[in-house]
Amino acid sequence: MKVVASSRQLQGSSASRRLRHAAKVPGILYGGNQEPSMIELDHNPLYHALRVEAFHASILEMELDGKPERVLLRNVQWHPYKPLIQHIDFQRVAADQKIVLKVPLHFTNQEASPAVKLSAAIISHVITEISVSCLPADLPEFVEVDLSNLQVGQTIHMRDLVLPAGVKAMLGGRENPVLITVSVPPSAAEETPAASAPAAKKGEKKK
Repeated sequence: MKVVASSRQLQGSSASRRLRHAAKVPGILYGGNQEPSMIELDHNPLYHALRVEAFHASILEMELDGKPERVLLRNVQWHPYKPLIQHIDFQRVAADQKIVLKVPLHFTNQEASPAVKLSAAIISHVITEISVSCLPADLPEFVEVDLSNLQVGQTIHMRDLVLPAGVKAMLGGRENPVLITVSVPPSAAEETPAASAPAAKKGEKKK
């Protein structure tokens, strides 16, 4: 995805307010063994880009004063109660340096799993994104979690994930966190009266 930015000379809270009144967003671009660059971006295109999942979990192509930069989105500050972006941070990306970024989990084939089809189970997504470490070229937009074989009582943990080559999950001090839990609601677990009633003994006369 591409984002267009321009350098800004004026700094400080008053300069930032003027930018926001002009439908611009103040920001900063840092990293890559270079001095940080103060930047500004048009608010509306940036606002719509932020609604796209890949914008948060991909290497972005930034055009800064007409020159290309490869960057990652690092932080967004929003207005307390209005849908307005107050400030945004980007980090330069070097091809030979590993990055750490959160990527979303995409759960597939849930409705086709035995847990859902045979037992009407409820699948709870405990974690919906994970932090990964990898070189920029290996960064996935998302990690797919196939639930087609999910059974009642089964739990999927972080270490059960199959990650692309060169990608490592960052556990953040947690040994093996739970991603998915499966539970059967009481109404689905109860047997029907006909099925649960004891069978009449052979030869017993009906009243």
